[in-house]
Amino acid sequence: MTDINPLLDARLHPRFADIRPDHVLPAVESAIATHRAAMRRCAAARGFADVFLAKESADAALSRAWQTVGHLTGVANSPELRAAHGKAQPLIDTYFAEVGQDRALYDALATIPTDGLSEAEARALALTLQGFELSGVALDEPDRTAFATNSVEQGRLATEFANAVMDATEAWTLHITDTARLDGVPQSDRDAMARTAQAKGLDGWLIDLHAPSVRAITGFAADRDLRRTVYEAYGTRASDEGPQAGQFDNGERIAQLLALRQDAARLLGHADAVALSLSTKMARNGEEVDAFLADLARRARPRAEQELAELAAFARDHLGIESIEPWDVGYATEQMRRAVHAVDEAEIRAHLPLARILDGMFALVTDLYGVEIRAADGAPVWHPDVRYFTVHRPGDDAPVAALYCDMFARAAKRGGAWMDVCRPRLREADESQIPIAYLVCNFASGSAGKPAHLTHNDMVTLFHEMGHCLHHLLTQVDLPSVGGIAGVEWDAVELPSQFMENFAWEPAMLRRVSAHEDSGAPLDEATIARMLAARRFMGAVALLRQVEFALFDLRLHRAAAQTNGPDVQQVLSAVRAEVAVIHPPAWHRFAHAFSHIFAGGYAAGYYSYLWAERLSADAFEAFADERADRAALGGLFRDHVLARGGSRPALDNFVAFRGREPDSAALLRSLGLAA
Repeated sequence: MTDINPLLDARLHPRFADIRPDHVLPAVESAIATHRAAMRRCAAARGFADVFLAKESADAALSRAWQTVGHLTGVANSPELRAAHGKAQPLIDTYFAEVGQDRALYDALATIPTDGLSEAEARALALTLQGFELSGVALDEPDRTAFATNSVEQGRLATEFANAVMDATEAWTLHITDTARLDGVPQSDRDAMARTAQAKGLDGWLIDLHAPSVRAITGFAADRDLRRTVYEAYGTRASDEGPQAGQFDNGERIAQLLALRQDAARLLGHADAVALSLSTKMARNGEEVDAFLADLARRARPRAEQELAELAAFARDHLGIESIEPWDVGYATEQMRRAVHAVDEAEIRAHLPLARILDGMFALVTDLYGVEIRAADGAPVWHPDVRYFTVHRPGDDAPVAALYCDMFARAAKRGGAWMDVCRPRLREADESQIPIAYLVCNFASGSAGKPAHLTHNDMVTLFHEMGHCLHHLLTQVDLPSVGGIAGVEWDAVELPSQFMENFAWEPAMLRRVSAHEDSGAPLDEATIARMLAARRFMGAVALLRQVEFALFDLRLHRAAAQTNGPDVQQVLSAVRAEVAVIHPPAWHRFAHAFSHIFAGGYAAGYYSYLWAERLSADAFEAFADERADRAALGGLFRDHVLARGGSRPALDNFVAFRGREPDSAALLRSLGLAA
């Protein structure tokens, strides 16, 4: 083993097993010093190669260290790593603010002649200059310093917000010894709860606040009091309410983040954080986004009200629930789905082994995009569960990209599912670095000696994140700032992921990946037909929840422009009064764990999921046509969307693929709202 700090090792794969928390601060200090020297050389140079390309290379080296630290805080957290990250983050944030306000560097970039640049190079240069402008490079003192301080403080608070959610999630458990309390919960979930209990030296079962456990209880447990207990603990995480009231409260962090975002927008000449956010997105202004969301709500609400009324009637007549409460909705929905559509999620899960789903998904990638994904050995990993795959052109043993898959929920791993960049595609002199992605989920692991099985919702999630990964893995752009997902407008970045979800619903795919855990039999045609019939079951209610989250995000950040700042619960209540059909109790604290907007890059941009779904619905309609040549269409999508990434505007990519601008009617058809 070399003596070099493993976070500074330039090899293709991070040396996960060698990285210790005490490596973090020295690595960041060294990487910053190296980068600062490189930026001085860039600022003194002239020309695209000596300024821009040199900056891209230096940026990639700095990211190599810091992105690895950030990744490990998400998948292998510890008090020591968190403390080291907490010490290093202010340094990196302060330094990023310093670079963003380096006028000499900006001037060197701004004077690069654009004659002779490729489309990707010109786009990368333009976005880089825009990034400097949004970092306050043109500000005079004292505004310049105020903006830099603001950026550092936002980074600190976002990290603290995420840590508080993780701490609250880890801190609460419920020990169950009476098996009757788990009536209705699938055996696979009970087995997982038993393993969690055993790991703590307990008998019986241990319920926690990780997603598989919460879904198992709120969706299947017949014990209504148990459902409410788990719903309350989950819905009040990191807040001033619930069983942990005040312990991890994110309330003050939310207020501070909103105020800082408003100040940053004002310093850059924008009315509010929404206007600043949309300056780099497809949507033109907040009014357009608000109208888009309000229109979806208007179309969906009558059906959602009908869906909820039917659910309430079913709960009353068949479940003995006289007045349906939020903690009843998931359970009643599952029971009604079984009764109306004869769809049993637990039975479907028994047919969906993770290994076959991965094989089927990778085969689909080959069919659509002409590349092979192969299991590979030898790459360092951060946990024994992690698997490594390489991407190849058919018949070629040299990989063109690679993928880490970390599938299972565990302690010290944040919840949810995400894709992240391990290494970008990069060409320096005669050497090429292949792109590598992380695909991270939080599925329930298999019972002792049995393989893991997924719910169909889990399968859809896996396909979604794989879509993001493909955006990164199949890039043909050698400039990291516009390759893969980088440089793509945030309200278009979900196009490849939401596009991939559709294939998880196709009968051919369901037949391909399914094999019952006991008999090995695939899902039968009747079950698949029922699944498809139930696809939009309670769909309008689900759509309104997404509209609710998006409008809340949008209006909260607009309200932050008011003199006294917004009352978060008041804004949320007003949005719910307008669009929601399910109203949580007054003690519910959704915002306090809304990591997407307070710690995840979706601030004033959560609408992006629905905005991009408009693009993905239209894109998939081409593939859904039974006369379609899918291989040819897949090649077009690969070449014009995935391979191009941020090297040209997302709308241009879409038009190049589809031959026209996106059609909003496709989204309404896909949601069953066209009529």
